[in-house]
Amino acid sequence: MIQLLKGDITKLEVDAIVNAANTSLLGGGGVDGAIHRAGGPAILEECMKIRQRQGGCRVGEAVITTGGRLPCRHVIHAVGPVWNGGGSGEDGLLAEAYRSSIELAVEHAVQTIAFPNISTGIYRFPKERAAHIALITIKELLAGPASSMKVFFVCYDEENYHIYASMMGGEAGQ
Repeated sequence: MIQLLKGDITKLEVDAIVNAANTSLLGGGGVDGAIHRAGGPAILEECMKIRQRQGGCRVGEAVITTGGRLPCRHVIHAVGPVWNGGGSGEDGLLAEAYRSSIELAVEHAVQTIAFPNISTGIYRFPKERAAHIALITIKELLAGPASSMKVFFVCYDEENYHIYASMMGGEAGQ
């Protein structure tokens, strides 16, 4: 089940929200900074422990932390690719960031998960291309071990919301 929402991902009461993180896991701009600010120091503390253990998070991968002060139990930090024209495997890396997030969610018994528009901000991934990859990848995963999961795509801006709505057609509210 996939549902489209417009708004602030940090306000959602779900089991997990996905953070469009960077490889350092130290917070940043956009949704990453908003999640770290709203969630408080507990998220950064767990990110620091992950950095000590494995040195950050590679592009296409994801790690999980507490939700801190957020109304969710977990934050899944997924690192999407920086857009470099499409010839550097960006499509596959973006799909892998979504796949890694869902795999972690399944491992942690997450039933409801919310995704932002990964890589479409400062990483400049073309928004329509990113939405297509996100929807295709999530639909494939919902046909497998994540079949009982409810997935929300949360668009902060009007442009991404309309892109997802047009691609989802009649499914937008499902």
